[in-house]
Amino acid sequence: MAFIEVENLTRRYGASVAALREVSFSVDKGEWIAVMGPSGSGKSTLMNILGGLDSPSGGSIRVGGEEVGKLSSADLARFRAEKIGFVFQQFHLVPYLTAVENVMLAQYFHSMAEESEAREALVRVGLSDRIHHLPSQLSGGEQQRVCVARALINQPNLILADEPTGNLDEVNETLVMGLFTELHREGHTIVMVTHDPEIGRMAERRIELHHGKLTEVSVFPAYEQELIENLLKAVWHYEEDSGKEVFRSSALPEFTQNRATFLLMAQEELVRLDPDDMISFTAQGRRRANEVIRRHRLSERLFYEMFQIHEDLLDENACKIEHSLSTEVTEKLCVFLKHPQTCPHGSPIPPGVCCLRR
Repeated sequence: MAFIEVENLTRRYGASVAALREVSFSVDKGEWIAVMGPSGSGKSTLMNILGGLDSPSGGSIRVGGEEVGKLSSADLARFRAEKIGFVFQQFHLVPYLTAVENVMLAQYFHSMAEESEAREALVRVGLSDRIHHLPSQLSGGEQQRVCVARALINQPNLILADEPTGNLDEVNETLVMGLFTELHREGHTIVMVTHDPEIGRMAERRIELHHGKLTEVSVFPAYEQELIENLLKAVWHYEEDSGKEVFRSSALPEFTQNRATFLLMAQEELVRLDPDDMISFTAQGRRRANEVIRRHRLSERLFYEMFQIHEDLLDENACKIEHSLSTEVTEKLCVFLKHPQTCPHGSPIPPGVCCLRR
């Protein structure tokens, strides 16, 4: 079952204004979704309903199994406090409270207030030296990082971010988006409104709204294919290290962080996922993983032999070029390197057609 299920969601204000019109989509646990569209398209209204800050006029919305539109006021307050972390474009920090006190305020609404946990949250977002500063003493980027710490303090199931970089310069935008990338890797579900295509591409999928209607749901192709190849490598490495061709998905940290993509890989018959969460390659998946590993390890060999790159930096540099290598270029690279059998780390390089013709 999807973590978020939206079916025919409608929100009207008065008789003439329809902010949302029969919007339907779903989000899996651990996915990062970008909500995009022009001003007035219904993006913020959708976020407010997802977070229990507004009520639908029609349709249904379930988050973590709870029918949000049918919750009482008391249950909505509990839902927001326990399950949702909000990050807005406007910081909404209390001006006379310090950074740590603003974070503790979110704990207060959760019926607890641990300063040590609030401090840890600020340290995590890189504000260990700003804990006792007032909002007026912080830059815009620092204030937004306080907001991220505040959103995380109660360990929410869902992070809702509405234009979180809209008021930030390029440097602070990079810092804040780095935090969201880290949260995604840890398995958090993120729904983020943004007008910036570059930020939108950091998500796994895009939902586009126009005049309150859903006009497009798409996966960013380049991101998707690169991610799939990286996950194929993760399965290959685990199989290679453990000697197991079938193993529990929980053995792969990458599975928890990218469950939706693994489900897509199963649909494309690259991996098998059985009801007991056991994972293994299909024949097609093994062939593709073989190609991916071959490209990567040949790239490492190239950097090692031709540019004398240190072994610790080989993986990083190989990752920068491997996704752009075609099959033809990979074969020519193998011939140029005289058909090496191992990468500089000693791992075997799967042979290609050019090797079998020798």
